[in-house]
Amino acid sequence: MFNSRSQSNVMKLSRRTGSLFIISLLVWGELSLVMPGCTNKTTKTTEDTGETAPMSEPENEDHKKVILFFGNSLTAGYGLEESKSFPALIQKRIDSLGLDYKVVNAGVSGETSAGGHARIEWTLNQQVDIFVLELGANDALRGFDLASTVENLQNIISIVQGKDPDIKIILAGMKAPPNMGSEYAKTFEIIYRQLSENNDIPLIPFLLEGVAGNPELNLEDGMHPNPVGQKIVANNVWKVLEPLL
Repeated sequence: MFNSRSQSNVMKLSRRTGSLFIISLLVWGELSLVMPGCTNKTTKTTEDTGETAPMSEPENEDHKKVILFFGNSLTAGYGLEESKSFPALIQKRIDSLGLDYKVVNAGVSGETSAGGHARIEWTLNQQVDIFVLELGANDALRGFDLASTVENLQNIISIVQGKDPDIKIILAGMKAPPNMGSEYAKTFEIIYRQLSENNDIPLIPFLLEGVAGNPELNLEDGMHPNPVGQKIVANNVWKVLEPLL
C-alpha cells in the first residue's frame, strides 16, 4: 500500500517526467498501480452503473493461425531487409484485411530440396496451419538428378501431412535456367504439376512469373527479386493463398 509520503513521491515523479500513472481503488480498499500492457485480467468500474466488468486483454499472437513459408533464398528475401521479402509483404496484406494469421519465414539461402528434407522435422516443431513449399530452384542451378528432387519434395509433403492432415499445403512451382538444356528444363517444370496433382494440393504455377529475366525487377545477380520484384512475387502467391484463408 502507498503511504502519504510515497503518494507524494509518485506525484512529483509524474510532474517531473510527464509519465502517466493510473492509480485505482480495489474493492478491498487497497491502492494498486496499473501499468500499461499488463496481461493479467482485472476489473474496472463502469461510470454509469458502478458494476465491475472484465478489462479487455491485449491481442495474443499465439492465438493466430500460422502460415509457414518453407524455402530457399527466394523466400528468405536474399539481399534485402526482411521486411521487403514477399512473406513479409503477405503479412502486411493480411494485417490490412484484419485476418487472424501470422506469417513465419523459414527460408534459408542456398537450400536444396535435400536440405529442406533434412530440416523439415525440426521446422514443424511449432504450430502450422498453412505450409507453403518453395524449393527446387537450387537443385536445377546445380544440375541435380531430378528424380532425387521429386523424392525430396514428396517426402517433405508427406511429412507435413503426417504431422497433421489438416495442414493446408501450397506448392510453389519453379523453372530451370535455360543453360540446363530444353529437355531438363521441361522435365523440371513438369515435376511441380505432377506433385500438385498427386497430392491434391494447390500450385503456384511459377513463383517468379513476371519477374524472372527482367533486370529492372531483380538484384544485380539477375536471380533474386528486388523490392519491386518482391511485390509481384507476393501477388503471385496471394492469388493461390487467399482462397485458403
